[in-house]
Amino acid sequence: MEALADTSDDRRPVERWNPDHCGEIDIIIKSDGSWWHEGTRITRKPLVKLFASVLRKDEDGQTYLVTPVEKLTIKVERAHFIAVRMDAKGEGQDQRLFFTTNMDDVIEVSEVTPLRIETDPETGEPDPYVGVWGRLEASLSRPVFYELVDLAVERLTPDGPQLGVWAAGHFYPLGPAGSHDV
Repeated sequence: MEALADTSDDRRPVERWNPDHCGEIDIIIKSDGSWWHEGTRITRKPLVKLFASVLRKDEDGQTYLVTPVEKLTIKVERAHFIAVRMDAKGEGQDQRLFFTTNMDDVIEVSEVTPLRIETDPETGEPDPYVGVWGRLEASLSRPVFYELVDLAVERLTPDGPQLGVWAAGHFYPLGPAGSHDV
């Protein structure tokens, strides 16, 4: 875990490419992180990593495979990647959190790659994500989310007590205020 996340645009030239949209390609990133093409799972990780390297989510909310000469829409069921490991360094407000994705990218939680939790309004179930680069995100696997919850601290807010974690000097709530006091 010595390598730190590099989320700069220089690492991802796909953010600077602006080809014409060429249509759709029958590729789906399933909610379990698997990639499928025309109904068949892509099992070669180097091929999936190649596709992932040219993945981009634009302001229109669509996810594309982008090359210097073409831009193709793909489908994403939940998130672009899965966070399969978490490492914490330091404590309190100085704590730093790192997530490793299923594509072997190491992402440090920061204002550029934030941690966010969607909460189902009916069930209260959390759905955690971390930014990867651009507008792409990784969903946290259940075991990784449990590790994150182990680091949670309570903080008083105007809406009541709230659980969250510190990362790079910023407090990231793990749910709505008061939701942990059930």
